Amino acid sequence: MPKKILIIDDDIDLVEAMRLTLENAGFEVIDAQDGEKGLEKALKEKPDLIILDVMMGTQDEGFHVAYQMRQDEDLQSIPIIMLTAVGQETGFKFDKEKDEDFLPVDEFMEKPVDPQKLVERIKVNLGM
Repeated sequence: MPKKILIIDDDIDLVEAMRLTLENAGFEVIDAQDGEKGLEKALKEKPDLIILDVMMGTQDEGFHVAYQMRQDEDLQSIPIIMLTAVGQETGFKFDKEKDEDFLPVDEFMEKPVDPQKLVERIKVNLGM
């Protein structure tokens, strides 16, 4: 049975590009275009991994969604890869090693995302 990936991102073009890449790599892909729908889908579908955008309806919607997931007993152990263009837009860089105490995610990737690197990071986070 293929591993299920939930993509939560409001950029439908990016979602479809990631869907093609991930399905070609053997994953099942589901998606949601905002944080609220993403939380609902995560609870209903129980994905194996979540790809979450930072900036959707608000500049930090992704962080709020990730914090909610980390506080939910059914979702807290699901790996989250956060995609962000924050570095491009603000110059701010996230460092998982230095910032891990307040970051509720397993990994950060800057947009635009290299498709092969994304597949590689997903496999690492899923222990494949």
